[in-house]
Amino acid sequence: MGGRATARGQFTEVIPVHRLAYSFGWEGNDRTPPGSSLVEIDLVEEPGGTRVKLTHSGLADREICDSHEKGWTHYLGRLAITAAGGDPGPDKM
Repeated sequence: MGGRATARGQFTEVIPVHRLAYSFGWEGNDRTPPGSSLVEIDLVEEPGGTRVKLTHSGLADREICDSHEKGWTHYLGRLAITAAGGDPGPDKM
């Protein structure tokens, strides 16, 4: 996150080309410490492309959920630009 925070966790499930799951949290953050939540990413083949299904569970409260939703929306948008062959430019987050 731009050198401001360090995320830490460990992989809990890896199914090549289909699924990635890992524990997640922030170093030095009592509200979302390392390993306190779970990120699951599923890649689902669909006509004309691949659907990315991302689930982030185990977050402590609505405020933390909203903050992480903002971050995931930002980075998934950048991924979509890159996947389409574009350049999302410098990350301002």
